[in-house]
Amino acid sequence: MPKTILVVDDDPLIIESLTYSLKKENFTVVPCRDGLEAVALAHETQPDLIVLDVMLPSIDGWEVCRRIRQESAVPIIMLTARGDEFDRVLGLEIGADDYLPKPFSFRELLARIRATLRRVEFERRQPVNHTLIIGGIVLDHSAHQVRKNGKLLTLTQKEYDLLFTLMSRAGQVVSRAELLDIVWGIDWLGDTRTLDVHIRWVREKVEDDPGKPQYIQTVRGVGYRFSTPQDLPS
Repeated sequence: MPKTILVVDDDPLIIESLTYSLKKENFTVVPCRDGLEAVALAHETQPDLIVLDVMLPSIDGWEVCRRIRQESAVPIIMLTARGDEFDRVLGLEIGADDYLPKPFSFRELLARIRATLRRVEFERRQPVNHTLIIGGIVLDHSAHQVRKNGKLLTLTQKEYDLLFTLMSRAGQVVSRAELLDIVWGIDWLGDTRTLDVHIRWVREKVEDDPGKPQYIQTVRGVGYRFSTPQDLPS
């Protein structure tokens, strides 16, 4: 069954070009040129992935992403007019899965779409009846929920994936390359600093003092390690 992609951009030429090219790749395309309409269409059509421009009428892409994230973990690839660090970090902070600065090639966008969809499909095939408990952190994989000292945490899909990967291999050092492969896909073409940004967001949610983390340890030059129950202070 063809995957459905919601394409949101206020430029009619980009909408027309992406719709034509994605349909040739056997995707079902839902085009949209307005921010508020995009939020409604995301709810109505339940797409498999969203390609979302930042500059839009009514509300901008950042706000569209925020509103969609309140009810859905659908993968979102944001298109930004600039490639500066502020735009990239803001997109990651509000829950975007990937970003692509304009101008971009369709081949690169297609590679990122396919990599993201493969990652989502891989995650869906993983065993779901799995609860991890380390210190005050409880990750219920069957419910897709994380609690800290009994309080439910709000995590983006990427934050959840990182935390689950690290907790499920507590005590082991997971390399940066492996984390990028698992969470972003083997065809990840973006900035590797994306990983560091997401680790920072996760620490801010699970650590008592993110500046002195007890759970997520940095292993310099290699990657990250999640503490075991024995590592934590009694």
